[in-house]
Amino acid sequence: MAADRDKGWWEAYRGQLPEGFLDIAEMEWHAERVRIAVSVHLPGLPQTEEHAHAVFQAVIPALSESDIEVRVSQRMDRQQVFDRPVPPRLDAIVHEAALRMEFGGTAVARRQLEHLLRTSERDAVTLRVIPFKAGGFPGAGQSVVYAESSVPQLDTVELDSTHGPEFIDSEPQPSKYRAALAAAESVALPPTRHATSSAPSPPTSEEPSPPCQPSPGKTPSAERAPAASA
Repeated sequence: MAADRDKGWWEAYRGQLPEGFLDIAEMEWHAERVRIAVSVHLPGLPQTEEHAHAVFQAVIPALSESDIEVRVSQRMDRQQVFDRPVPPRLDAIVHEAALRMEFGGTAVARRQLEHLLRTSERDAVTLRVIPFKAGGFPGAGQSVVYAESSVPQLDTVELDSTHGPEFIDSEPQPSKYRAALAAAESVALPPTRHATSSAPSPPTSEEPSPPCQPSPGKTPSAERAPAASA
């Protein structure tokens, strides 16, 4: 990332984590708007500690407990971007499938959804859900984080992959991902609708229910094998 910027909190993790983890944190910190589209994993920014721990436990090759802990710690520290005097806008598009994945079990999943709801109530956050019945759409199956800068030429796209995060900042690629994000948004439920309004059946007591969409004006994005959803 930009070498001329002041060193940020993520520098404390240098040497402990792959460079991609630090680059994601820096990208989010300096963005004016972060747009995210995910289909299976929940975005990294609004994850709970126990959910993130379960996600990193599932990577291949397996990580040691100490490696998991430092990854979880860094992921939690990324949330301080919400506490900046002027935080970046976060526009997250989440497929219903990601809401129903039970990383860590039912109880962990339920608490994660409750946390996602609380995050969505922040003024700078918008959460939209793509229901199963929406069918296919461009970019389905791919996790995309698009960081918008005050200067469009500095926009950066981050893609999850099994060998770590990939960063794209040269046209015409960013424009293609802007189009893909717009297409995903077009099939998502509007922020004012309940995420389960199109679910195939009501959740049972053993099944965590997807979160409600926030009301208007309230709005809720790393490494090798896998990046575990940035």
